[in-house]
Amino acid sequence: MTKKAAPRKRQIVAAAGKPAAERIRETARDLFYRQGIRAVGVDEIVARAGVTKPSLYRSFASKDELAAACLRDRSDDYLRRFDAAMTAHPDNPRAGFRLWLEQLSQKATKPDYRGCALTNAAVEYPERKHPARLVAAANKREFRARLRKVAAAMGAQEPDVLADALLLLVEGAYATGQLFGADGPARVLVKAADAMIAMWCNVARPAHTS
Repeated sequence: MTKKAAPRKRQIVAAAGKPAAERIRETARDLFYRQGIRAVGVDEIVARAGVTKPSLYRSFASKDELAAACLRDRSDDYLRRFDAAMTAHPDNPRAGFRLWLEQLSQKATKPDYRGCALTNAAVEYPERKHPARLVAAANKREFRARLRKVAAAMGAQEPDVLADALLLLVEGAYATGQLFGADGPARVLVKAADAMIAMWCNVARPAHTS
């Protein structure tokens, strides 16, 4: 019994040893994603993080700024994962993008999937100058630019058009993944993207491998 409990104890000690700002950020990031930013209060964040309100406001000027910081974390991770998939096939952008879509499809068909945190934030905050919305909008613009580069690298006749079509498809996966789960539209994300790419690039569709 003692040996089995030891790793858990070490994890708790390690978590408690993190700086307050880091604990606040990690806790808020998870709560905002699971419950929505507006639904989570500062009291709940500090209680779960094991810190005080003054600690939170020493690190973040407001809840809005905390939300923006959490979304910047999400954005950085999002773009890093996309770049990693593309880098896995440096000489084949179509294969790299397909790998990323496969990963997204798997994630979006899980029961606890809550969609894209950045898309959700844009829906929650219609005010265009809200800190959270500004981060979300910047991420989407950057991702759109990446898609345009990928579409051009794949040889699309109209790369900007293909990129926007793929962006619509991806955003659809974010939304429907929350509603339908394992048997939802996100399960055909890769096939749908293959069809789009084949049409705009005038090439054969790859054989279905999954």
